Amino acid sequence: MTNLGIQVPPGFTISTEACLAYYASGNRYPDGLQDQILSTLHKVEASAGAVFGDREQPLLLSVRSGAPISMPGMMDTVLNIGLNDQTVEGLIKTSNDLRFAYDAYRRFITMFGNVVMGVPHEAFENLLDEAKRQERVQMDSELSAEALRALIEPMKAMIQERTGRAFPNRPRDQLRMSIEAVFSSWYNDRAVVYRRLNNIPETLGTGVNVQTMVFGNQGGDSGTGVAFTRDPSTGEKYLFGEYLANAQGEDVVAGIRDPQSIGSLQELMPDVYKQLTQVCETLEQHFRDVQDIEFTIQNGRLYLLQTRSGKRTAPAAVRIAVDMVHEGLLDEREAVMRVAPEQIDQLLHPMIDPMAELTVLASGLPASPGAASGRVVFTAEEAVRRQESGERVLLVRNETSPEDIRGMHAAQGILTARGGMTSHAAVVARGMGRSCVVGCRELVINESSGYCHIGQAEVRAGDFLTIDGASGHVIRGQAPLVEADLGGDFAELMAWADKYRRLGVRCNADTPEDAEIARRFGAEGVGLCRTEHMFFAEDRVMAVRQMIVADEPEPRQEALDQILPMQKSDFKGIFRIMNGLPVTVRLLDPPLHEFLPHALEEIGELAAYMRR
Repeated sequence: MTNLGIQVPPGFTISTEACLAYYASGNRYPDGLQDQILSTLHKVEASAGAVFGDREQPLLLSVRSGAPISMPGMMDTVLNIGLNDQTVEGLIKTSNDLRFAYDAYRRFITMFGNVVMGVPHEAFENLLDEAKRQERVQMDSELSAEALRALIEPMKAMIQERTGRAFPNRPRDQLRMSIEAVFSSWYNDRAVVYRRLNNIPETLGTGVNVQTMVFGNQGGDSGTGVAFTRDPSTGEKYLFGEYLANAQGEDVVAGIRDPQSIGSLQELMPDVYKQLTQVCETLEQHFRDVQDIEFTIQNGRLYLLQTRSGKRTAPAAVRIAVDMVHEGLLDEREAVMRVAPEQIDQLLHPMIDPMAELTVLASGLPASPGAASGRVVFTAEEAVRRQESGERVLLVRNETSPEDIRGMHAAQGILTARGGMTSHAAVVARGMGRSCVVGCRELVINESSGYCHIGQAEVRAGDFLTIDGASGHVIRGQAPLVEADLGGDFAELMAWADKYRRLGVRCNADTPEDAEIARRFGAEGVGLCRTEHMFFAEDRVMAVRQMIVADEPEPRQEALDQILPMQKSDFKGIFRIMNGLPVTVRLLDPPLHEFLPHALEEIGELAAYMRR
């Protein structure tokens, strides 16, 4: 972005090779790394016009991960590095804003204490909540400068008490420990799970981006946001995203405050909005892909912090690929390769029947389309446990965090009470292909008692809910589902795939219904028609069981006389649908025990059937 002439805060990148060397050295800085960091930091200081650790003109830094393949939210970030009791006084002078300076300081202690020193985030939130109770305010942003200042020492004391280590006051120690924490986060649980789910090699390591802090929490003409160059849910071409005034970046992605649509920025700061749209156009044209952009506005000036290819839903991936061919950004081959096989698979899943009568309990933001029904669970651990026992579950949370990734993967869909369209739940669900509704304000969860209220309705753990990620509706019970429409952009993309492919595809089809669906999806014949699968339906299997267990020729022939027209009709149907395409038939495949009942009740039913 810097080379493209875009306004980026000064900084530098520590390479992935350094990360791998860090692990090879027993979790220690490799030789020479510290000297390189300090010498490069002097160049950043000169560019920024401030000095790291200086009491008069302090430079503050952010430390973020930079994996070769984007892993949003999976690794750690530390902001506002360089603050202590002395440099905060310098920040007060340079900003002329006491409240802003102490807001930055308490944020730094919270984030560093959690990410680097391992103190649970909730412990800091408890102190913050107590401060809000004492000041009788609802929002963090309503706390006074004095209340924020009063939080500093209790937060440090809590870190000392819980870890046995003092909060580090030397800025260089803070920077070193933050870089090590980002290196170490390559192997945290959520990153390991994410790599496994997305087939990302663990041998890549992560880079570390050290960047000058810019502040979105410096008043009404400052803010922070996330923007996508196209709608990541639908693929529609317009600037999509969210913005929070007087906030830092973690406030948006964590769902701590409800953000505004990016369109609101056009009214608040029209010049900045115009700049942002121009930057988004430049980046999309350069990378020839949808971009997911994080930005900060400090005192009316726009800064771009990072850009990466945006995660998108399967319908959006298809639409974007097709649109970019029509716009001249991609050729047909590239468009086909831009859509992953897993995304095509997602498009074959059902949606809510538009003719169904539904009991809509509430609505939230439609973060990831597609419908999902399942039994309500309130924790990631419960989602995994129930899914492993064969149940379909819906994960219901106030908001998700990276630690919930196992449960999100186990669930059919995700519903949250808080957060916006770029919150953790929304971004990760889209990448996984899970239906997701976020920011459902009428959802109130009582996890310890095992129930929630959605609007006026009480829903208990284990009850069925359905969510519609296209409309944002939360629906009682299991809504009826229908097959997705595979025309339009999908059909055009598949035509390009047919144009360039060299591999033919036949289906497994054991009934005319299977054959009909397979033909609609483009199968070029039946690779295997498994005769035994024709008889598993409830209205057929009893005749097959009679054939197997009959000990006299007459009842066996009676069963065969029932089976013959069923099988003959199925074969006629399959051959007619395939219309001359090849069909491979496997005759009845012994052993026959798979047809026989195992439950006592079913054995009794068979005995009664044979005696009739």
